[in-house]
Amino acid sequence: MKTYSISEVANELNLTIYTLRYYDKEGLMPFIERTASGTRLFKESDINALKIIECLKSTGMPIKEIKKFIDWCSEGDSTLQQRYDMFMERKVNVKAQMEELKKTLELIEHKCSYYEIALEAGTEEIHKNKKIKI
Repeated sequence: MKTYSISEVANELNLTIYTLRYYDKEGLMPFIERTASGTRLFKESDINALKIIECLKSTGMPIKEIKKFIDWCSEGDSTLQQRYDMFMERKVNVKAQMEELKKTLELIEHKCSYYEIALEAGTEEIHKNKKIKI
C-alpha cells in the first residue's frame, strides 16, 4: 500500500505542514500511522478523510465539532444517525451561506454596472437622478 509523507499530503491538499500537525494535535487524525521514529505515514484513505475535514471546515464548522465527527466515525455504526444529522445541518447552513453570497454577488454586479456606465460617461453625474450613489 502506497503511503505519503506529510509534505506530499500538504501539497496535494494545498495545506501547510503546520496545519496538518495542528489537526493531528487537535485529534482530527487518530487514523494516521507513524513509523518507529514518529514520522507520519498517510494512506489514500487518510487523504480522503482530510478532504472531508477541509470540507467541514469550509462550512464554518469549528474544529471542536469536527473532532466530534471524527470521534463518531471511530465509534462505528452506532453513530450513523448523529453523522447523518450533522451533514443535514451542514447542508442547511451551506445553502443559507449560498443565498447570502448570491445577494452579495447581485450587489457587486450592480456596482460593476454602475461604475461601467459612469466610466463610459466619464462621470458619476449620469446617475445623479438616483437616490443612492455609493
